[in-house]
Amino acid sequence: MRKIRWHVATLFAAVTALGMGLVVAAPASGAGGVGAAFTKSSDWGTGYEGKYVITNNSTSPLTSWTVEFDLPANHKISSTWDGVQSTSGQHVTVKNTWNGTVAAGGTVSFGFNVAYSGAYSAPSGCKVNGGSCDGGALPTTTTKPTTTTTTTTPPTTNPPGGNGKINLGYFAQWGIYSKNYQVKNIVTSGSASKLTHINYAFGNVQNGQCTIGDSFADYEKTFDAATSVDGVADTWDQPLKGNFNQLRKLKKINPNIKILFSFGGWTWSGGFGQAAQNAAAFADSCYKLVEDPRWADVFDGIDIDWEYPNACGLSCDTSGFSSFKTLSQALRARFGNDYLVTAAITADGSNGGKIDAADYGGAAQYLNWYNVMTYDYFGGFSPQGPTAPHSPLTSYNGIPAAGFNSDAAIQKLKSKGVPASKLLLGIGFYGRGWTGVTQDAPGGTATGPAPGSSEAGIEDYKVLKNTCPATGTIAGTAYAKCGNNWWSYDTPATIGGKMSYTKTQGLGGAFFWELSGDTTDGELITAISNGLK
Repeated sequence: MRKIRWHVATLFAAVTALGMGLVVAAPASGAGGVGAAFTKSSDWGTGYEGKYVITNNSTSPLTSWTVEFDLPANHKISSTWDGVQSTSGQHVTVKNTWNGTVAAGGTVSFGFNVAYSGAYSAPSGCKVNGGSCDGGALPTTTTKPTTTTTTTTPPTTNPPGGNGKINLGYFAQWGIYSKNYQVKNIVTSGSASKLTHINYAFGNVQNGQCTIGDSFADYEKTFDAATSVDGVADTWDQPLKGNFNQLRKLKKINPNIKILFSFGGWTWSGGFGQAAQNAAAFADSCYKLVEDPRWADVFDGIDIDWEYPNACGLSCDTSGFSSFKTLSQALRARFGNDYLVTAAITADGSNGGKIDAADYGGAAQYLNWYNVMTYDYFGGFSPQGPTAPHSPLTSYNGIPAAGFNSDAAIQKLKSKGVPASKLLLGIGFYGRGWTGVTQDAPGGTATGPAPGSSEAGIEDYKVLKNTCPATGTIAGTAYAKCGNNWWSYDTPATIGGKMSYTKTQGLGGAFFWELSGDTTDGELITAISNGLK
């Protein structure tokens, strides 16, 4: 997203399976009280996504695990995450990677995709650490996999998401200035009851470290009673003020919401290349900042918005294909398994494009999910057009660039081994537009970006719905012509279609940029919430 670019992982292990009400094979008392349970989270007729949850039912920590199982003759593993897989014929062995330590009573998991022909059959002959996987009972609470790192961070699951799906919104720190959009508006609009997660944007990346982006907005500004979440004014001498304190108040009345601190964005991504050169030091700086004692209870994890690894955004990065994976691995190692670690990533599905430039497939094992930025494909930043929807769900005849659509990005990421459940579809709560346009249908020429309230070529949905109502739809999104201006944006109706796609594809949910673009009664976030049910 633009300005400080507005974009940028529930653990999709036992949590997702249980949240979706899937049938789960009972885990074990196996070797030393260790068990394992298989679930199938989605099936598309020629393949499925599965996972095993390893449960430590003993009284001592587990330091490593190995799960073995057999696949039917017509089944074959195509990808694995959160574990290292080896295969001998139809016998599959998976060993832990970063997630080998399991506290007493704790769980971890690994996932995999299987391609098959003919009839589906579940894996058989499961063994964990040499013992049978049969017997025992899966814990009934949806808690995060546990490591030896102890924290007070609450579980990452969120019932309000709908079918266990994530509904995540970005809160832009600078919105409290020109737009007068405060944390309190998340409550008054009714959005708080529909959100599962909030990404707070943005922290900066400087000199190889995570740093504060705007200290005044973040933790210094005092809010009066009228703008405070709970109606209580800040005092000059209280330990924490600013947006961070307002988010703390929001979580107190909406404990289901998890909040991540997002770093980078369009403007502040230039420091990631240097950070990747000493990823461990970078991760340590991020952990110390997110867990600063003044606001440690506010954040449940970290989100990285690197635009773009080994490719060009506002500046060009040459850190190499593996740099993003290296950074992701270091963040997971430092934050441990009790925190969410996510990333907002490119949605360039073209051949040889930005998704191909970095190891998003390899990095996925360390991240809870990807926010796939499926918007900003086209806009007034190409002043002469052609006009085109900035967030097309699918391709269409006449689309200006092949691979520049949401489905192309999702399918390419899946092909690289990223599980569908770790992908969130991106929705823009804004439109992009041109002026000097004479034709209503997409594909027209223009003379420049259309006028916007704060930036040419871009406008909030809450404004456009009244000033330039939709006149047509294409590729799953809306467009509008009013006078000589032409805009494209999502409406509640087109969001409904995109949420149907999200469920059909087995995605983890959706996210949006950003909260201040919605109406005062939360039309768009309501459409996402209803669509995910």
